[in-house]
Amino acid sequence: MFSSISVGLMHQISSLLLEPVSWALLFFVIFSIYEIGITIGEGSVEIKRLIKTNNTTLVLNIAKKRIERADFITRLAPMLGLMGTLIPLGPGLAALGDGDVKILSTAMSVAFDTTVLGLLSGMTGFVISRLRRRWYDKALSLMEEKKVENEK
Repeated sequence: MFSSISVGLMHQISSLLLEPVSWALLFFVIFSIYEIGITIGEGSVEIKRLIKTNNTTLVLNIAKKRIERADFITRLAPMLGLMGTLIPLGPGLAALGDGDVKILSTAMSVAFDTTVLGLLSGMTGFVISRLRRRWYDKALSLMEEKKVENEK
């Protein structure tokens, strides 16, 4: 039914993507853990130090960079998780058609694992992004209040 060259080529390309997608997901899990550590330090020490500098441009630049990093995790990790879900399902369903349940179970296991890792990293990035937005907004507000008080 589907035996054209383009379909075969698409299948080969998507099959080749599973390994890089899996490594990228592992990278995002490690990167999320790293960002959790950075966020703990930010919330307890770094933002207080930045407020003392009273340099709003510096705070805005740092905030932008760190929030974008968390947003990067939030957006890309679930996409990779979805790719890691869909790539093995094709061969798994084909194996089911041939009666090979073992290949199907392996494909389903890979699909669920990549989904979970993508969502876990995405949720971590989302929480970190929200915390950072709140903390940096509060820091900028405090700095503005100090400027107004100093002008009086």
